Amino acid sequence: MKNRLSLIVCAIFLLAQIGFAQNNDLPIAKGKFLPTDESLKQYEFPEWFRDAKFGIWSHWGPQAVPRQGDWYARKLYIADDYNRKTGQKLNKPNPAYTYHTKHYGHPSEFGFKDIIPLWKAEKFDPEALMTLYKRVGAKYFVSMGVHHDNFFLWNSKLHRWNSVNMGPKRDIVLEWQKAAKKEGLKFGVSEHLGASYTWYQTAKGADTKGPKKGVPYDGNNPEYQDLYHKKLTIGSPDDWYTTDPELQKEWYVRIKELVDMYHPDLLYTDGSIPFNNEVGRSMIAHYYNQDLQRNKKNTVVYNCKEASDGRFVHDLERGIVKDIAPYPWQTDTSIGNWFYKAGQGYTSSDKIIQMLVDIVSKNGNLLLNVVQTPEGDLEPDVLQILEEMATWMDINGKAIYGTRPWHVFGEGPSLYKDQGKGHKEGIKDIRSYESGDIRFTTKGNIVYAFAMEHPDADLVIKSMPKETKVKSVKMLGNKEKIKFYQQANGTLVINKPNAFPDYSVVVFEIK
Repeated sequence: MKNRLSLIVCAIFLLAQIGFAQNNDLPIAKGKFLPTDESLKQYEFPEWFRDAKFGIWSHWGPQAVPRQGDWYARKLYIADDYNRKTGQKLNKPNPAYTYHTKHYGHPSEFGFKDIIPLWKAEKFDPEALMTLYKRVGAKYFVSMGVHHDNFFLWNSKLHRWNSVNMGPKRDIVLEWQKAAKKEGLKFGVSEHLGASYTWYQTAKGADTKGPKKGVPYDGNNPEYQDLYHKKLTIGSPDDWYTTDPELQKEWYVRIKELVDMYHPDLLYTDGSIPFNNEVGRSMIAHYYNQDLQRNKKNTVVYNCKEASDGRFVHDLERGIVKDIAPYPWQTDTSIGNWFYKAGQGYTSSDKIIQMLVDIVSKNGNLLLNVVQTPEGDLEPDVLQILEEMATWMDINGKAIYGTRPWHVFGEGPSLYKDQGKGHKEGIKDIRSYESGDIRFTTKGNIVYAFAMEHPDADLVIKSMPKETKVKSVKMLGNKEKIKFYQQANGTLVINKPNAFPDYSVVVFEIK
């Protein structure tokens, strides 16, 4: 009876697998994962990701060419700007439309398809950059695979608009992957294609006034439909994901090509589970199963922007969780604008380090976009920030890598200030810390206490359990003997050191 029951269960499992593939005509690698939430909860977070803590991202492609920042390929077609969230008309063109018409011409004649050949990446040296990123402290690296502009940075056999056929005529993904492997870094790719179908609908329009009134933009030309997509007849162009089944299937086939060609250690989706349906879950199941076939255990990480519940790694764009999260998670943010923008300001190394420490104290990782010029190199300001980060990591990295959260993530006067707010844009929005703000990590019998700003008095740690006896305290990177004492209730008081380094965050190693 028991054997018969086991056979029935196995048969149901196999039929379910076949059914999911046939119902949507979506080929899924064989394995234990099915495109259901319950099945995806079998996922096990790989230790490499939990230990890594810090990754660098190349959010880069032909949209960098105009030097106007993010979403250029969409905004250049907006002659009548509006608030995307409220729908309110602004009665003026988008700045990208104004810039484009002045520098390149009207989008009915010169559109994004004509920007692509201008991207040459002539100074792009992935090996040199990866050597730098490893020294800065990155343990994994993520390449852009495709942004919303529908331009692939890999040698696709399914889509002619790719970086091997056009622009730099190089397999950007492969070159990044080889460089990462050479330096011993894990390698990931980001895909933003799912949102592209609605995002690009601005290219289907025309001016509503002026000398070009009614003249269709180049996105209406059938010759270029494979770049700009078809005009949507269902759903809203302001929705993040399309509801068109044909386009959802196209997305699946193309991202599957990316996964199957490069087998990345990490796959990032810019949004919630794609299309919030079985199509997106099928991709996650395929990604996990192809990994199991190759490695016999979970070694890959899937990122998307919704609560994980153990199915994948939750990614928060420019956001941070409020407390220690039960599952590993990730913040993605940028050192500046997402794409290169002339004259932009950059986040200081101190702010980035403070952000990293806060994230790690709450069981998270930081994925930091390092802005590249259209040519592919880094500006002197960015290089200086990275060098400062490398100095800090060289001294204090042991308190970051391979650690786990303590029983509390922190203490201090601004403990819950500006927490948990995602999609904040720009350096002005990064929170500030005060003297006495502390974050914690732990490894073995060691607690690392991060003073987020130089203490202006003795550092008081109230969270030390009463039963814990502190044997020694030292400040990383400082040979000075640190004096301390412990109160009867466990509170640890660390006397203020005589000298501090140039950087803001100092780390005390407590045994």
